[in-house]
Amino acid sequence: MVYPIVVYGSPVLRQVAKEIDRNYSGLEQLIADMFETMYESDGMGLAAPQIGKSIRLFIMDLTSLEEEDASLKDFRKVFINAKIVEYEGDTWIMNEGCLSFPLLKEDVERKNRIRIQYYDENWEFHDEIMDGYKARVVQHEYDHINGILFIDLIPPLRKKLIKGKLNDITRCKVDVSYQIRLMK
Repeated sequence: MVYPIVVYGSPVLRQVAKEIDRNYSGLEQLIADMFETMYESDGMGLAAPQIGKSIRLFIMDLTSLEEEDASLKDFRKVFINAKIVEYEGDTWIMNEGCLSFPLLKEDVERKNRIRIQYYDENWEFHDEIMDGYKARVVQHEYDHINGILFIDLIPPLRKKLIKGKLNDITRCKVDVSYQIRLMK
């Protein structure tokens, strides 16, 4: 099932999501649906709040970037109850987009290296260090389950300059190839 993507202005995107346990009803199907939704929307990551579910779950598939970075080969992951326990390294700025902000891209500064703990879809515990593009996408999706949006990380003046675009998004007045919705 393909879910519509919840857009900016929806309160669920500002909530700190709740942890789940292995008895969460329909989790396996939800994960499959999230991957289908992400692929249909041409995304590389998707957090549960972006489909209206305030739970600590996000997914990523960076395998399409394998030619640019060999470490992304087979990098398709599920993150349940994730916690970034350490941010390290230099900060770097990169232009980011977000399915919940259709057609909007902004420069965002993030740390180059993180240590993250999480459970995968089989409830196996992981404690990993990630760097580069992996770390960036994980931080972006991790922010979603903490109610933080990538526009929160841009300078206030820049945010004022894109106010019209943000207003269009909250009214779903953007032309995108995937379904979007505003949740009240």
